[in-house]
Amino acid sequence: MTPESSTALMEAAAEVARIAGEVALRHFRTALTVEAKADGSPVTIADRSAEHAAREWIEERFPEDGILGEELGVARPDAERRWILDPIDGTKSFIRGVPLWGSLVALVQRAGVESRVLAGAAYFPPLNESLAAAPGAGAWWNGARCSVSRVAAIEEATVLTTDERFRHAPERLRSWETLADRALLSRSWGDCYGYLLVATGRAEVMVDGILSPWDAAAFLPIIDEAGGVLTDWTGARTPFGGDAIASNSALAVTARRLLGAGSDLATPTEPPDAGH
Repeated sequence: MTPESSTALMEAAAEVARIAGEVALRHFRTALTVEAKADGSPVTIADRSAEHAAREWIEERFPEDGILGEELGVARPDAERRWILDPIDGTKSFIRGVPLWGSLVALVQRAGVESRVLAGAAYFPPLNESLAAAPGAGAWWNGARCSVSRVAAIEEATVLTTDERFRHAPERLRSWETLADRALLSRSWGDCYGYLLVATGRAEVMVDGILSPWDAAAFLPIIDEAGGVLTDWTGARTPFGGDAIASNSALAVTARRLLGAGSDLATPTEPPDAGH
């Protein structure tokens, strides 16, 4: 395997996200048969077709790399590098014809117990917006550099979450209400759309009480390179903790303190493996 530059990996991730998103878009606002997966979440032919197209592209160009996808499972689980795919993040919105969904791609390097995200990309086909980033290569929104906002007072902030009821993490509902009560504006513009808004300075904090690796991995380099902070609820800078808080830098400590989350922003020495 020849080493690629951060920029090249970022561009590859962006291309995979675009391919998946364009396939999904063909099915958007069409009559779809909705099935229930084992965990009760919905899935359609759009999800599976989009992930299949993304996998084909990766298999042709990076045949030694592993793949972990939300819909089609794991390929080459022992590979040192792994592509993590969410063909449609926000499937419930997709099914209802709401355009706040996207296709997410991350490339992760595995070394022992550590997992490092080498590149991340998100494509939002109905909105014609894209994000891509890699460590040291910057964060890019529609081909131009992007950055988080400079809002430094929580009373002037917009805070977001996927589900303000926190049905899948009810123990965190009170924490969210504490943050939302202090903010200028709170909205449930959630799933991947919320992270897009933080990375581009249109919101200050995005909170999720439960996440899978494919929901969060792409956004670690995007938020970091945009000048923000993405952690799990312990304050560890990892997308693999099962939950996430993304924010601009100015409100990173304040937001996590109000949520009762880790506010020391520690870097983990042993982050969970994305594939296990």
